[in-house]
Amino acid sequence: MWEELLQDIQSGNTKSLARTISLVENEMEGYRSLLENLPASSTKIIGITGPPGAGKSTLVDALIGEMVARNKKVGVLCVDPSSPFNLGALLGDRIRMSEWYNHPNVFIRSLATRGSLGGLHPNIIEIADVMKAADFDHILIETVGVGQSEIEITGLADTTVVVVVPEAGDEVQTMKAGLMEIADIFVVNKSDRPDADIFVKNLRLMLAPAFHKTSSEIAIVKTIASQKEGVGELFDKIMQHQHTIQHADRKYWLLAEKAYHLIQQYRMRDINKAGLKKELEGLGDTNLYQFIKRYM
Repeated sequence: MWEELLQDIQSGNTKSLARTISLVENEMEGYRSLLENLPASSTKIIGITGPPGAGKSTLVDALIGEMVARNKKVGVLCVDPSSPFNLGALLGDRIRMSEWYNHPNVFIRSLATRGSLGGLHPNIIEIADVMKAADFDHILIETVGVGQSEIEITGLADTTVVVVVPEAGDEVQTMKAGLMEIADIFVVNKSDRPDADIFVKNLRLMLAPAFHKTSSEIAIVKTIASQKEGVGELFDKIMQHQHTIQHADRKYWLLAEKAYHLIQQYRMRDINKAGLKKELEGLGDTNLYQFIKRYM
């Protein structure tokens, strides 16, 4: 079955792509065989992240428009908060990006976080790799925006774009230990608001200590996503960054990060908290370190 699905995906069949994502998302029978036979791909992933209310969805919508205008084919994964009742996505791609839903060069899929603290779907690496097997020029992944824990995106995206807004002031200080370190590009969205230039200046000052850790300066781009302003410059900066990392050491650290996560996930596949709780209830008071030895 997977051989036919794979052929359909590579030939641009979006129905087969959607079906395969569901197969992987729900870990249906045969999904591992499909993953093991995915072809190598050089398609880059662009991660869009940042605190809630920064305008990430509007920016993604504008970026899709910019890419389509340049005759690019775009795949988009929108990771939404999970419903507490059925772990499904609460926000819908049809609502947020309805203009692109039926566009022949755009594929949009919403995924639920399913309780994952990192703002991503637990099978996001596998789903992204399925997307990379299709004939997209670019893949965009937008995260929920759940604060510092969303640094998970840096282990997935080739280019991480962090979106903030001018009034973030004090919030940027709190982000310093998290999002500040993962950005390849900063976007100051809604930059028509008061004090935007002062905010950009302060952001540059905060980024200055990081210069010695990076081979190039972190770009800061001002946008007004709702009016499509600055989006062309942002796309150019993304392309520039992806060109510089093509042969960089980071490329292999990124692969190592993904491999580590997948191995960890595979080794933990038969262990869950509910099962551990049941076992511990049967033991009463026990030495936790002796208990976990059976799983080592």
